[in-house]
Amino acid sequence: MKKSNIIVNMDLLLAAVALAILVTVTFGGVIMRYFVGKPIIWAEEVQLWCFLWMTFLGAGAAFRHGSHVAVEMVVSLFPQKLQKFIEKMDYVICMVVLGYLGFLGCDIIKLMMKIGKSTSILHVPFYFINGIIPVCCVLMMVSLTYATFFMKKDEETKGDEHTEASNKEE
Repeated sequence: MKKSNIIVNMDLLLAAVALAILVTVTFGGVIMRYFVGKPIIWAEEVQLWCFLWMTFLGAGAAFRHGSHVAVEMVVSLFPQKLQKFIEKMDYVICMVVLGYLGFLGCDIIKLMMKIGKSTSILHVPFYFINGIIPVCCVLMMVSLTYATFFMKKDEETKGDEHTEASNKEE
């Protein structure tokens, strides 16, 4: 894999790392509890962080790859101009919601820093754990913009090249 692909897919890579840690800690917790008789007392905290981080990082990657659930059947029945308008409105609504969630995430971080709340067992500050929320909201906004405006142009260009190549063969 090229370095540029690794950088572009860093959120997906970090989500995969969080999933691997989640599975490892969960499996290790089961083994320790049932076979050794000593549970891993910090496992639940780590599982919660990994689940949160994996969810937000994966959501950003899903925006970039167009993997979120969408019902396009009804929209495809509308005229082309109305489809373009709906697509633009969808983009605006998603950007507003993500911007608002990012703003609320920043408020959560400020609150956690102000009260100094940390986890009970490992004493990790909650502002660090919840810091993924505004960061990933920004990543999702960038990924949505890329998927909406740039990926479609790339696909159209590839489609035109494919059509030209097949016409030359004939």
